Amino acid sequence: MKVAATGMLVVAAVVFIAARTWQDQYPWLGYVRAFAEAAMVGGLADWFAVTALFRHPLGIPIPHTAIIPRNKDRIGDTLASFLRQNFLTPRIVARRLEAFDMAAAAGRWLSAPSRSGTPRRGVAKLTQQVMEALDNESIGGLVRNMAANRIRAMEVSPMLGSAVDAAIEGNRHEPLIDAVIQWAARALDANEFMIREAVHQRTTWLLRVANVDETIADKIIDAIRNLIYEVAGDPHHPMRGKVTQGLRDFAFDLKHLPETRERVETIKNELLDHPEVAKYLGGLWLSLKTAILRAVNDPDAALAGRLGEAAKRLGETLEADPKLRAAVNLYARRAIVGIVAEYGDELVRIVSDTVRSWDARTITDRVENAVGRDLQYIRINGTLIGGLVGLTIHTASELL
Repeated sequence: MKVAATGMLVVAAVVFIAARTWQDQYPWLGYVRAFAEAAMVGGLADWFAVTALFRHPLGIPIPHTAIIPRNKDRIGDTLASFLRQNFLTPRIVARRLEAFDMAAAAGRWLSAPSRSGTPRRGVAKLTQQVMEALDNESIGGLVRNMAANRIRAMEVSPMLGSAVDAAIEGNRHEPLIDAVIQWAARALDANEFMIREAVHQRTTWLLRVANVDETIADKIIDAIRNLIYEVAGDPHHPMRGKVTQGLRDFAFDLKHLPETRERVETIKNELLDHPEVAKYLGGLWLSLKTAILRAVNDPDAALAGRLGEAAKRLGETLEADPKLRAAVNLYARRAIVGIVAEYGDELVRIVSDTVRSWDARTITDRVENAVGRDLQYIRINGTLIGGLVGLTIHTASELL
């Protein structure tokens, strides 16, 4: 299209030169000359206008040229604002989602992902392109903040207490007690010399001479070891009961004692503020992105084995149960609208941050490639309209 537009400008220049050369012999060529002259003016003016959008014409830093690269940050901010106001408002998102049966679509895909054929490949390609275009740092920060904020807003003490109670009721805490017993046995073997040294330092010199300290140390170590063996071998040992009761008391404190709940919340917040935890939460996006790409590229492998069977049964249930679909759709809409309401600003900030991260050449090339044909038609139309205007003015001048 650039060649076509430039070619028309060159043709207008050649016609102008030819008409001017033979105008004295053929007076009617004055009309052709007027058309060609005005066409050159119109073509050059529109070439300047189109070029000024993306770069300095002829490399000359004329004021108010290279508009897009000079204002790329403002373009990104404006685009983000446009998306926020016209697409990512809770009211608009809720209205759009009402017409979309997400549960039915998920059910069809889960029950028979292979039957989607070409649409599935299209969705996979589109998803891959979108995933690769997203800025990992911005998305990772958004996911980290969302996860941290959700955990901070959640009081974990009652949940921990309920989990401990449930574990005790189902005797699922016994493996934990066994693991502690095994650890205690290994710790005793590894630190036996410390016990002997402590007994040696706390006995008088007379007892040391008689090697009574060794005897005392042996008795202490044997007593501890025998207690460990007894607790390990007897599932009804009183020590196990005391540990279980201690866990029950701890669960009660977690659920009902303000001091314990406050300490747990403090520990939770300190963990969330730790750099390693923040790094882990920030890495959730990369893990999720990898899993999504793996699933869309090879859904049959992603849904293999027991997971695939469970997913298939879930999909068939969603397809067959309208009440379940309605409940899933309602929950999904509320969740999405809630995310948009709470994190809409951060979502659109990804757009502005991505545009800001591009260099001027990148954004110039992308915009120019997207609308380039229409811009060259502006040059072509400018050449033709300019010529017609010039011809009209010349004709009116001759008539007057």
